[in-house]
Amino acid sequence: MAKAAEQRQADRSVRPTRTSVFTSVFAKSVFTGIGDDCAVLRLRPGQESLVTTDFSLEGIHFRRDWHPPESVGHRCLTRGLSDIAAMGGEPVAAFLSLALPRDLPQSWVGRFARGLINLAEKFGVTLAGGDTAESPGGILADIVVMGTAPKGKSVLRSGARPGDRIFVSGELGGSAAAVAEMRSDLKNENKNKNKKLNPRDYRRHFYPEPRIELGRVLREKGLASAMIDTSDGLSTDLAHLCEESGVGAELDAALIPRARVGKLSKKVDLDLALHGGEDYELLFTVRAGKRIPAQIAGVALTEVGHITRGPKIFLWIPRNMVHELKPRGWQHFQR
Repeated sequence: MAKAAEQRQADRSVRPTRTSVFTSVFAKSVFTGIGDDCAVLRLRPGQESLVTTDFSLEGIHFRRDWHPPESVGHRCLTRGLSDIAAMGGEPVAAFLSLALPRDLPQSWVGRFARGLINLAEKFGVTLAGGDTAESPGGILADIVVMGTAPKGKSVLRSGARPGDRIFVSGELGGSAAAVAEMRSDLKNENKNKNKKLNPRDYRRHFYPEPRIELGRVLREKGLASAMIDTSDGLSTDLAHLCEESGVGAELDAALIPRARVGKLSKKVDLDLALHGGEDYELLFTVRAGKRIPAQIAGVALTEVGHITRGPKIFLWIPRNMVHELKPRGWQHFQR
């Protein structure tokens, strides 16, 4: 009896959160969303579904003393949207499940929702459902994003072949540079007690932009033979792509586009560009002979290497030195 009463109280404590978070404008593909037991989606003829899911865990993917609530919501949805972009798809709907500590201020939840919904509306995505519950400790958010692509046209990781050129969008290492800076401040807590990073100086970390339009164009024009997003870091995500395609690769360190961050717009170290994750850029391969413009959808594209028969990945550095590039980005359950 006592346990049941405690659960009813927990349900009451999260009920206002459900109302404040799960509101959104419906997309055409969402026939029925919030309010029924299930969402009903109607896809256009000739389309197939893309479905992805990602956790955002307090203490792993964000910290409340580092990240504004709007940034946490934005980054939560970006994780799923970037997966849809990497398939060349168009996002349709999102489903959000939240587990929240009882003492979490309602204002934090509202600001989190604002960050997520603002990004959803930018890309025409309906927040079509989800769930809320009480967490015994820390914030847990699980986002499911559904998208579409023409039947048989999704860009997979498995399409790279020897001789393909390797391209990456935007710049790399900007998100990891922000994390490194915040960790540095943590070690010097007394010296930097009240110091916080300005999100405008590290926008690629706090408010990353999923490359939806770029992915769609690469798929529509048949330019990308294989593709993946750089959520785990260049070295790790390239290894994933090569593994699925059964190939190897060579990269030129001098060509890798390194992000500029901070007030002084300082270029990040090569190590961060190679292994830092959460940039949410697109890494893709292109058949020899296909022309790739310098920009697509306003996003710079850089050729950084080529696919080999493998299976290893090598990095060329200045003075014609070469060494094997091991994946050192984010890998789940490894320390």
